[in-house]
Amino acid sequence: MIDAGMDVARINMSHGSIEEGLERFHLIRRLSEEAGRHVGILVDLPGPKVRCATFGDEYVRLVTGSVVELRVGNDTSSADVIEVNYDGLVTDVQVGDRLNMGDGRAILEITEKQPDKLLASVAHGGKISGRPGLHVPSDRLRISTPTPEDLEILDAFVEVGVDMVALSFVRSAHEVRRVGTEPHPRGPLIVAKIETRAAVENLEGIIEASGAVMVARGDLGNEMSLEDLPVLQKEIISKCIALGRPAITATQMLESMIDAPAPTRAEASDVANAVWDGSSVVMLSGETAVGVDPINVVRTMGRIARRADEEFDHGRWARRIAELRMTSESDTSASVTDAMTMAAWRATAELGVKTIVAVSSSGFTVRSMARFRPEAEILGFSTDPRTVNQLSLSWGTIPVSLPSHVTSNEEMANEAVRTAKAMGHLSTGELVAVLAGASSSSQSANVLRLVRVD
Repeated sequence: MIDAGMDVARINMSHGSIEEGLERFHLIRRLSEEAGRHVGILVDLPGPKVRCATFGDEYVRLVTGSVVELRVGNDTSSADVIEVNYDGLVTDVQVGDRLNMGDGRAILEITEKQPDKLLASVAHGGKISGRPGLHVPSDRLRISTPTPEDLEILDAFVEVGVDMVALSFVRSAHEVRRVGTEPHPRGPLIVAKIETRAAVENLEGIIEASGAVMVARGDLGNEMSLEDLPVLQKEIISKCIALGRPAITATQMLESMIDAPAPTRAEASDVANAVWDGSSVVMLSGETAVGVDPINVVRTMGRIARRADEEFDHGRWARRIAELRMTSESDTSASVTDAMTMAAWRATAELGVKTIVAVSSSGFTVRSMARFRPEAEILGFSTDPRTVNQLSLSWGTIPVSLPSHVTSNEEMANEAVRTAKAMGHLSTGELVAVLAGASSSSQSANVLRLVRVD
């Protein structure tokens, strides 16, 4: 998958143990180093996710119109009795509630409450396997995020230097801040998953408190009406771009490729439209986790995204971003970086510059540059290894490490140009834009140079 073009590997901790997750982490680190690629690693915390006990590896069919029992438990589920790992199930869920299983593979309507169980009619049947999620409306749940289990997982992955952490079922900026890790890049970049009605209502505060945002369309589509979901996707991505945060679009992007060798035409259009909406990242889930040919899926998504980028209206997009802007009177360094990245976009567009070399310790400058979607290639340089891996989440960016012994900003800028030429990204005599701080004490990218490559 790395060779096929995977930039970020997501480890979903809703499945398996911490030890298994750490084993995958170290495997990805080793293989990415062998491949000579900077692959970011995102650990996805389970959050207050309600799941059914396992149905087993073989599909179990829930028949429309049949009646099933729902009980508290975590051992096994069948077509007749479904165990659920939520102690408040019988208390919190009410008659008339519709519970969605496995991102819409089946829908249960609660018809009766008994002291130790719920009875439900299968409103929409389907094939279920493994441990599917059971969507309980978020305003019913009494569990907040991050959960004690989340914090235990987080501690284990912070210790080994994970790059990014996804926080599930966020409802407020306060919950994002409760994660309690050091700000990135000293700590992992926090990705807030927007999948509850409360998150939509508190969207701007959550984005500002996060390092990136995921449009988690599965559970969000359960909380909101389906006809609102495409509008919300555009709104969330737009606000992320305005605030300089990468936006990930996720869930069922190439779902049919779990079994099929090619996606549906609608899925191909969905991926392309996510790119045109301004997504920094398009994400695969079951397609690569349990699909028959994950390498083919990654290559297919890569081809669709690249083709969509070729037709992307870069100039119109950048003008729109220039109107949105993220300039803030209360944050001088962000305002300076905002102005300088805008100047870099204008200069590269007017002069036909093909490459932007952006040097940043935290990655903020690179992310700010990426939101303009320039036609020029972005090379994101940093001496911080974690920053370099975190830049794998940024649109159109090739992350590159600088030696740690290079300390002054002038040296870093010169070394970055030399490295870019050695990598084959620059040619002698070519004009390149170099964006960096004037000195090591600079809190922002305050110098833009247009340099002829020696």
